[in-house]
Amino acid sequence: MQNILILGAGTAGTIMANRLHKRLDASKWNITIVNRNNVHYYQPGFLFIPFGIYEPEQVIKTCSEFLPKGVHFIQEEIRSIDAANNTVLLDNNSTLPYDYLIVATGVDIHPEETEGMKDGGLWHKDIFDFYTFEGSVALSERLNDWEGGRLVINIAEMPIKCPVAPLEFTFLADAYFTKKGIRDKVEIIYVTPLSGAFTKPAASVLLGDMLVKRNINVVPDFSIGRVDNDNKTIVSWDEREVAFDILVSVPTNKGDAMLERSNLGDEFSFLPINKHTLRSEKFPNIFAIGDTTNAPASKAGSVAHFEAEILTDNLLAAFEGKDLPASYDGHANCFVETGYEKGMLIDFSYDVEPLPGTFPFPNIGPMKLLGESHFNHYGKIMFRWVYWYMLLTGRDIPLVPAHFSMAGKKLQAEKLEAA
Repeated sequence: MQNILILGAGTAGTIMANRLHKRLDASKWNITIVNRNNVHYYQPGFLFIPFGIYEPEQVIKTCSEFLPKGVHFIQEEIRSIDAANNTVLLDNNSTLPYDYLIVATGVDIHPEETEGMKDGGLWHKDIFDFYTFEGSVALSERLNDWEGGRLVINIAEMPIKCPVAPLEFTFLADAYFTKKGIRDKVEIIYVTPLSGAFTKPAASVLLGDMLVKRNINVVPDFSIGRVDNDNKTIVSWDEREVAFDILVSVPTNKGDAMLERSNLGDEFSFLPINKHTLRSEKFPNIFAIGDTTNAPASKAGSVAHFEAEILTDNLLAAFEGKDLPASYDGHANCFVETGYEKGMLIDFSYDVEPLPGTFPFPNIGPMKLLGESHFNHYGKIMFRWVYWYMLLTGRDIPLVPAHFSMAGKKLQAEKLEAA
């Protein structure tokens, strides 16, 4: 009997548990998954809670209900990985041996990394996050009776989970205050360490134009150094200041501290891997998937889904001592909620940035790429059902391949000629 140990029962870990359980002989393989608790959040839903689009109970289920019978589920904190001896130490001092290890421990926010953000007295009073369940609920309560002022959305530093989420929050805030009839009393400022609105140039130009058209001020190249709670300002390392009444922060994102304790993580506690095979750079029987890796792909649910298809094939080959056959190309497919019941869809890879076009069918769609539509919005809303009942259970999502395709895409030159 050989042991496969999965660390983390979030999106990526749960998908892998389901996919491997379907493919492996239970008499020869023992699959164990470890998570700190039995709570599974639909994290994309955190974005909608502050604006009353989702209720908190709609984004919470248990981990165990999505794990197949025959997979052993352990609820315990992970202390460290002893990669040299193929064991994992838990906080209860028990040791788990493995033949193959899959690290899927995700990322967490670290507001304490910025001076004054969490320790100045305004945390979850006038300073909020929406990347945690608690933060999104607290922000919902604060916005519900807010009468206006200066709302600042700030990204502390890159990389972050779901790079489009801060933009989505900003667009939804514009629509929310417009619907409430107080948009003229709310100044919205988007403060980013990037030189533009997004990480990909073409999409950045388009999204930046949308911010300007909605009277949202953009402060680029802003690397936050501290939060001045007394004067309610954020201060950059070069001493520029932006005042706020409410600050919505995307704090520093880091991988699980367990990786740092195990001497396996980089400076952000992400696990260094081969970005194509998803195998550890140092240990051939350790693989990683999802947000916890240092792969230069978006940290998003779609990426975990695509990576899972690749990783399954590579693991099955590794089990037989074969070369790894599958190669992840950085494919990401992300809805971008833009408010007013509209949304965009972007589809890109390591080598190809988002392009205009239609998805999944060329010239038909029905979804627009790099363009707003109501259909894209409904796709985003419906994805919650897809997440719970298709993606987590390891099912393939029809018409959404793991590898990036140029089908339906229009090159920028073609777009200009058409114009």
